[in-house]
Amino acid sequence: MATETPPNGPKRPARSRRLELAPRCEEITLHGHRISYRIAGDSGPVVILVHGITGNSDTWREVLPSLAEDHTVIAPDLMGHGQSAKPRGDYSLGAYASGIRDLMVALGHDSATFVGHSLGGGVAMQLAYQFPERLDRLVLVSSGGLGREVHPVLRSTALPLAELVLPLLVARPLMGAGAAIAGALRRVGFQAGPDVAEVAAGFASLGDVEARQAFIHTARSIIDVGGQRVSATDRLYLAAEVPSLVVWGERDPIIPVAHGRAAHELMPGSELEIFRSAGHFPHLDDPRRFVQVLGDFIADTQPAAIEQEQLRRRLVEGAPAA
Repeated sequence: MATETPPNGPKRPARSRRLELAPRCEEITLHGHRISYRIAGDSGPVVILVHGITGNSDTWREVLPSLAEDHTVIAPDLMGHGQSAKPRGDYSLGAYASGIRDLMVALGHDSATFVGHSLGGGVAMQLAYQFPERLDRLVLVSSGGLGREVHPVLRSTALPLAELVLPLLVARPLMGAGAAIAGALRRVGFQAGPDVAEVAAGFASLGDVEARQAFIHTARSIIDVGGQRVSATDRLYLAAEVPSLVVWGERDPIIPVAHGRAAHELMPGSELEIFRSAGHFPHLDDPRRFVQVLGDFIADTQPAAIEQEQLRRRLVEGAPAA
């Protein structure tokens, strides 16, 4: 009895397909510095996932393989984070944005959908502002850079003696430093779950002096004792022609969900998804929904096509009156 080959060719075994979609950890040297990144998938729109402060590409572990089924996904460790180099240097949003642009060029990708979480949201917005021709879509996940408020734990990094206190908190001789940090976080309002686990792991990763210096330089470039001091809200009108999605956890203890709602109002045509039971890491609280929301958004929108004359006109005319 004859059998027909499926229209799209023979199907590969499920196990083989899973192995193909498993993220690969790779490295590249740019400007003499090591950049580590995870990559998965080899077809479909390019998606670049940008993590938050003290984090690394592992924060996307629950969503990266599923996203790779229909996309080419790249998740870098920002300079000063994870397995990437931690030199003395520039840790501003502009420097991070330029670094991602350089990684895209080196890997042969002209444009991508930028997905930024927390600090990574600020980096994604800066990247879109500096290099609009590289932007297909903009996705902000519990993003920084959209308001003043931020949890006091991060505001404390701007205090004069923070660099002296931090080594005591994450000292290597202290067994179970991560658990101790987690306990401290719970005492200042963090709920058990991904928020505590991820933030505690992030601070526990600051065990070596290079990582701590990079963290302090990064934090102080965007935060002072009063809160976030860098804001993109006066430029969000420039995203009028850019497909934009804002994702936030209703119970975010680090950056209030009100920032996401306000950004949605300032970004014409943007979509807003609130995860009611999630905190600062909605992609970890509900990874299946996150993948569905992001995948649908990419499938249902066309990549941005920003013309220079259009951008010039918007800059000259300024933001529309409220």
